[in-house]
Amino acid sequence: MKEILREIGMIARALDSISNIEFKEFDLTKGQYLYLVRICENPGIIQEQLVEMIKVDRSTVTRAIQKLEMNGFIEKKEDPHNKKIKRLYPTEKGKTVYPFIKRENDYSNFVALEGFTEKEVATTFELLQRIRKNIGKDWGFVKKGNKRNY
Repeated sequence: MKEILREIGMIARALDSISNIEFKEFDLTKGQYLYLVRICENPGIIQEQLVEMIKVDRSTVTRAIQKLEMNGFIEKKEDPHNKKIKRLYPTEKGKTVYPFIKRENDYSNFVALEGFTEKEVATTFELLQRIRKNIGKDWGFVKKGNKRNY
């Protein structure tokens, strides 16, 4: 069997490293851009939805949100119907940085898919979604304290 997950991991780490270097000028470090993008694209999102979208621990999301809030990229607002829920919104600063992050993402996609046909791009996307869904099941299972049988 080919080492597909190793390849995916190397790609993800390389892109994350590039992004962390390029976004340093905005005081966005250690993957904080991922959270800012999701908040800009989903204003009013709650922390638990970010956990599910990005597939990380609650504590990791909490730290990223605190740093983004402290650096003025996002703000928390109480939900009008449930005071316990804090909704996340981009600030003007966050909205200003978002297009730069989006351009970097579009460029990375362009570079990554250079030489691919439209059909190959569509197939790759479909296959990666299937892989993510398969892994997502185990992620949810393990996050609930269960052990996988291997």
